[in-house]
Formats: sequence, C-alpha cells, structure tokens
Amino acid sequence: MDPVERVDAGSISLRAVRPDDKQRIVKAFKGLERDSVYLRFFTHRKELEDEELRRVTECDGASHAVLVATTGSGEQEAIVGMGSYVRCGQAADIAFAVEEDFQRRGIASRLLRQLAGIARAQGIERFEADMLAENTPMLAVFQKSGLRMRTSHAHGVVHATLFLT
Repeated sequence: MDPVERVDAGSISLRAVRPDDKQRIVKAFKGLERDSVYLRFFTHRKELEDEELRRVTECDGASHAVLVATTGSGEQEAIVGMGSYVRCGQAADIAFAVEEDFQRRGIASRLLRQLAGIARAQGIERFEADMLAENTPMLAVFQKSGLRMRTSHAHGVVHATLFLT
C-alpha cells in the first residue's frame, strides 16, 4: 500500500498502521470505556489477543488495510482512533473504534473516506458492517458519508452495506 497522506485537523493525524504500533494500540484499547468495547466487539473484553495485534499491525494494506488516528508525535504519539477493512471477494468488512474523548470530531468519517479511497483502488465495490442497533453514532457516520447505503435489521444488529462504486 502506498503510504497514506497525513491529514491534520487540529492535532489529529491519520496514517497507515505500522508494526511498531502494537503498544500504542494496546494502550488505546485499554483506554476505551467498557461500553465502547462492547459496541465495537459485541462483547466485553479487557485486552486484545497477540494474534489480533499481529494481524492488525502486519496487514498488507490492500486486502487488509488499517488506518490510525493519532495525536502527538515521536514518543508522545498516541492512537485515539482506528479504522480497518478486510477484503472478502468484491466486498470488505469494515470496523472503527474512536476513544471517547475524541468522538464527534469527524475522525470516523475521515477514516471512512480514506479507507474508501484505498478500497476503490483495490477494486473493492462495497463495505459491509454489522453494528448493534444502539450504536447510532456509527450509523450516522455511514448515513452522512455520501455513499449509497442499504441496511437490514435482525436481533438488535444493523447490517449496513456501503456501495463504493
């Protein structure tokens, strides 16, 4: 994957994940509130598994792309948000997490736009996402994205398809 251009809005930058981000991701995950973890993973968990960290930080940037939102730089850099997709044929599953103090600043929307550009360049036609019905902020990000969207609801879960073409 070509490096993603750094996008600054205030003190928040977007960039591609790197192998040396493992500890920053662990710290960011531990900083999430219990409800945010539940909304993202559909379960309460206290930590990420080593294999999950490896997959996230050693992705190929094409069939699996991960972007992080950061503050600070150098040793002071902290991850405050992350967006990713994993390709499955012409579609890709997409997911986001943004630390509570940084929500409602457009970070997920910016991550979505960047990931959509990367996915289109890889020939991906649509994003698929499952979210709990109570995760209305994420649904709003998708609705305001400008992408054509189709949703279905079952058992408290909203399935969204975002068309990239």
